[in-house]
Amino acid sequence: MNETSPDAEPTKASSPDEVKTPSNSAENSELPEDSTQEEETIPTEEKDEVEPTSTETLGEDEVNGSENAPTEVEVPHRPKIQGPRSMRVLKIGKVVINITQGQSGEPLERAMTILENLTGQKPSTRRAKQTIRTWGIRRNEPIACMVTLRGEKANDILRKTFLAVGNRINPRSFDQNGNFAFGIREHIDIPGQRYDPSLGIIGMDIMATVERPGYRVSRRKRARSRVGQSHRVTREESIEFIKQSFGVEVGLPSE
Repeated sequence: MNETSPDAEPTKASSPDEVKTPSNSAENSELPEDSTQEEETIPTEEKDEVEPTSTETLGEDEVNGSENAPTEVEVPHRPKIQGPRSMRVLKIGKVVINITQGQSGEPLERAMTILENLTGQKPSTRRAKQTIRTWGIRRNEPIACMVTLRGEKANDILRKTFLAVGNRINPRSFDQNGNFAFGIREHIDIPGQRYDPSLGIIGMDIMATVERPGYRVSRRKRARSRVGQSHRVTREESIEFIKQSFGVEVGLPSE
């Protein structure tokens, strides 16, 4: 036992715990310095990150640009709808002008020339459906001509023909679906038309349809369907539309 005790003392003196204690103390002494350095470096890094964001200020141009940004995206892709109930807006669907001569040949050619000068479109002929011997009409004989106008041309021709009848229409000219028709005795009453002795004077009938957007479902080839009763144009709505849009008086002719 005595032999082992002197050996234990040098082992205690040369124990690794006693050797490492000064190194640990040195490291512990260095830690505050490192910690102070880290504490000093952290605010500087945070300053560099925070300062640009804190110093950035939005100018008036940028603010206005941010406000206008959504509108620039919406305008090309989503057009604005005029009014909350745009499907209820009335419009002129088409205008048909018809001239019936009752015979073919030169009288019908003169009528087609007058109609082409009035509308700027080439008219199409209409044939008789049956034979009437007392009137000298044979079946399939061309006896009339007509022109169909749509869009802005239809509105322009209506304004001219309304002037020929004194901007007044008989209320009986309107049907239950809002369509209307009226006649002109002499085509020279229309503004812009002059008398030509080689053509003579001819009367004509003007027929117009009033409709709403969505009437196409009754005319398309695929998936054709009927227009709902609540969406159809009534006689009263058509009369009010003609009054406001064209300034026409609807009433009985004054004698």
